[in-house]
Amino acid sequence: MGASLSSESSSESVRGRDLGIPFEGRTGPGGAITDVPGVAVGYRTLIEGEGRGAARTGVTAILPRGRGGVGVPCAAAVHSFNGNGELTGRSWIDESGSLAMPIGITSSHAVGAVHAGIEAWVAEIAPDVAAQWMLPVVGETWDGYLNDINGGHVTPRDAWAALESASSDAPAEGNVGGGTGMNCYGFKGGTGTSSRVVSYGDEEYTVGVLIQANFGSREELHLAGMSLGACSTVPNPMGEDDWFARDRGQRAPGGAGSAIVIIATDAPFLPGQCAALARRGALGLGRSGTAGSHFSGDIVLAFSTANEGALTSAFPDGTDAEYETMRLIPWGRIDPFLTAAVQAVDEAVERSRRGTGHDGARRPQESRAPARRDPCGGRPDASRSSRRCGTGSRSPRIMTPWCHDRRTSSRSPQL
Repeated sequence: MGASLSSESSSESVRGRDLGIPFEGRTGPGGAITDVPGVAVGYRTLIEGEGRGAARTGVTAILPRGRGGVGVPCAAAVHSFNGNGELTGRSWIDESGSLAMPIGITSSHAVGAVHAGIEAWVAEIAPDVAAQWMLPVVGETWDGYLNDINGGHVTPRDAWAALESASSDAPAEGNVGGGTGMNCYGFKGGTGTSSRVVSYGDEEYTVGVLIQANFGSREELHLAGMSLGACSTVPNPMGEDDWFARDRGQRAPGGAGSAIVIIATDAPFLPGQCAALARRGALGLGRSGTAGSHFSGDIVLAFSTANEGALTSAFPDGTDAEYETMRLIPWGRIDPFLTAAVQAVDEAVERSRRGTGHDGARRPQESRAPARRDPCGGRPDASRSSRRCGTGSRSPRIMTPWCHDRRTSSRSPQL
């Protein structure tokens, strides 16, 4: 099995910005969640075998304050846009308004293994923290189309490896870590990241996002405000063939899947303000087209790395009075940060789509290659103002005319 570290490049490195697609806001230097000082990301990517029983899965690990900050609380909050999913540790975040443990993101059926791996790792590197109690945060999305989801491929060792590889470098995107087996809008999904810089008086703060994207039906897909999915002629085997019926006796509904969104900032936010930030994550998802399927567990976790030393929950030592203080941006001044979160989530979704499937099949993905036939009818260069794309200008990115047939694994043009 192969391990992908946070510093390695994904197989498809071209981003929407590279193609001139407009995304609002000013990005940080790496355009990633690791632009927030202290945040580190690591991966363990598992790609092995072909056909039934093949592994296309992994683990993504996020350290909010880096390796040395395990056990140091951050203000935090969770928002469930649609609750058909899992994020362990949420009840403690709701209770205390804080997050002090590493975050893991993986396959739906590997949550327990990753949870155990995080506990073992924390017990090794921060035994004083582990001696009290540990409530790791582990999120999941379903990778059963491309991965042998019940094969037990992810183990606690893989979570350990992802944590050990965590780095403050800009992380790889697409077909890496927990995102390896994911699909998004009927194209290959995966891991995406982005960031925005917010000026506040004489200071600047960063809002960074990482998403594991596995949601949306093909016809919902929008990019830069343009409807693309409904116009695509690229085959959509996940949405159109009977793969689920063959394997499980019934067809899968469109839009089923999940999204785990992590929003980090170094702005001094209270837990309630983190909750406001998390709610805007759903708006960022909506910009890419999704209405939020009942069968999609879309969950957002937001945290602030400011105010180190506050929101502690250690066992009391003695009877002397103790107090903690927190610096915060006034509620009336947080709108630019909320906007930044929406913008960064929207771009992170676009940057998540890359990769290959469990039987050698390549999931369709967006490409800069022009389509041989106008997907909305007429000449490829004709204005679409009167057709169902409804934009009045050419699409900045046409869906790729190439894919691999899932049954034959042969590469053929889709005209």
